[in-house]
Amino acid sequence: MGLDLTRLEYLIAVAEEGSITRAAARLHLSQQALSTSIRVLEREVGVTLLERTAGGVRLLPAGAALVEDARALRGAVRSALRRARRIGRGEREVLRLGHTPAVTGEEVTALLRRVGATHPELAADVSPRYPDELADALLAGDIDVGLCRGMTAPHGLTRTTLGHQPLNIAVAADHPLAARPSVALAELADQRFVVWGRPGRSGYTDLLLDHCRAAGFEPRTERTSLQGTPPATAVIGTDRLAFVTTPPGPAAGGAVTVLALDPPLRAPLHALHSAQATGPATEAFLTTAALR
Repeated sequence: MGLDLTRLEYLIAVAEEGSITRAAARLHLSQQALSTSIRVLEREVGVTLLERTAGGVRLLPAGAALVEDARALRGAVRSALRRARRIGRGEREVLRLGHTPAVTGEEVTALLRRVGATHPELAADVSPRYPDELADALLAGDIDVGLCRGMTAPHGLTRTTLGHQPLNIAVAADHPLAARPSVALAELADQRFVVWGRPGRSGYTDLLLDHCRAAGFEPRTERTSLQGTPPATAVIGTDRLAFVTTPPGPAAGGAVTVLALDPPLRAPLHALHSAQATGPATEAFLTTAALR
């Protein structure tokens, strides 16, 4: 027996709002109609999905599991409809690509050039996204591939490692270390590092901090207020350091110097994509964008 996709959408709305009243207003339904629809869904599934409380509703374990799968299914359906419409209208294949601030625009451009050399018919629509936004957009079917570093794939998404890139250290051009071509990570134990994600809540930040611990010290960190800007620019006007994948040498118009790490370290480049909906554009990107 199949499930009604509309009722699954209703369940997602109730889960997100935590209230039948608020979900009904969002869906432009009466509370009674929404409650009836959820009860019908529970009968179809055969188990109770929600616990009704005086303050609203909360998902039971079965409901939480169904919402996770329903979000992924909703994204797959939207992607399928978009592809069918594109083919029916004779439109060009477009790769909708998102990337977190940890992956620079220059790196994205280089990857797309590599893909374009093999698939010149493929256009790209690129948008920067914060990590939570990236995952939500993928699950909703709003983008096809999300580039990131260290993010764990949420339920319904798959993570592919495209390769690894050298990690370097960015400092302001007037920093005492700026005159050096390279530096050992162990030498930086008394420095303070700029990070973008909160330790313990960002896979990439935790990966960077683990490199410091492997070098023998517990890093001192502060989270930059310049979210969404090119990583190397976060150290301008400060005495802080930042891990970057920008090549060694001058950067940010000469305001920053990037030092090589010796011995070298590398950072992963990951592609997140739907586990259910992998169309030609996604397949073309994943098979040709891998770093060598």
